[in-house]
Amino acid sequence: MSSVYGDITPRTAAFAAAKMLERALPSMCMSRFGQQQPIPKNKTNVVKFRRYNGFAPSTTALVEGVTPAADVINATDVTATLAQYGRRVQISDVIADTHEDPVLSEYAEVMGEVAGQTMESVCYNVLKAGTNVLYSGSATSRITVAAKIDTSALNRAIRQLKRQNAKLVTRMLAGTDKVGTTPVRPGYIAFCHPDLQTDLESLTETGGAKAFKTPSEYGSYTPLMPNEMGSYRDIRFLSSTLYAPWLAAATTTGSQSVILTNGGTGAGVGDVYPIIIVGMDAYATVSLAGANSVTPIVINPKPSDSDVLGQRGHVGFKMYSTACILNDAFMVRIEAGVAQ
Repeated sequence: MSSVYGDITPRTAAFAAAKMLERALPSMCMSRFGQQQPIPKNKTNVVKFRRYNGFAPSTTALVEGVTPAADVINATDVTATLAQYGRRVQISDVIADTHEDPVLSEYAEVMGEVAGQTMESVCYNVLKAGTNVLYSGSATSRITVAAKIDTSALNRAIRQLKRQNAKLVTRMLAGTDKVGTTPVRPGYIAFCHPDLQTDLESLTETGGAKAFKTPSEYGSYTPLMPNEMGSYRDIRFLSSTLYAPWLAAATTTGSQSVILTNGGTGAGVGDVYPIIIVGMDAYATVSLAGANSVTPIVINPKPSDSDVLGQRGHVGFKMYSTACILNDAFMVRIEAGVAQ
């Protein structure tokens, strides 16, 4: 007869592999391509970004001996307010003392992963609310989306970003515990769900030529991250299951026979997937001091007034985080379906 301690059963009657099973984790990358702005502790929970606006070119020649009138430079302010996030799990002294797995360290690792996913989700929820929107096919709104992504929508997005002088992304936050950035091949960065991969890889130019390059076709260039799906012209696509679609958001008659649906049944129901394409300095992520502000918390079971026998311990994290769009003109969201 086995004993169960909380939600964990010691595997006393079977061989237990020393290596823990790999967890299926979503990729996290948005925080690496925005501006990084920590707020010092004991200051405020609000950060203000300021952009000084320029002028149109001066095409009128000066008049000899006449001092031109002084212009006034206007500034645009963008503010972001920090919010606190956290999670905890409880561990008993029996589990800590008798279980053959390194439960405490595993719990701590899980909490670290959840913290990263939380930070990514906070950023995603901000970026997908941007006001610069295009639609696939002939759709004019989310509910009328009934087509998969195509080169026409992507070309419109590139044209729109370049028309607004959005710069190509040339650096990203280094993927180490050190603070700093690393240079990357210039391009606009697109964040999307992996469900879009088949449609992207099937993109063709007029005449039938293949339009999408997979990382294996980059030649001397290396992928930005392991989850890079490929590139189309100036856009490089990064995928994560955290970038979830709007389920059953398309309700055009007959769309269910054309695009994928996971969020509903019946005629005219389809899921709508955002593809968020950003240029340099389109958005920022904000933390409260430190390297992304996460505070891990591990408390071993120990006696206290509320736990006299020291039977309960805790593993968790807390952090302050937020994100904000710095310039809507430097990013665009394409809303598209995924082919059945």
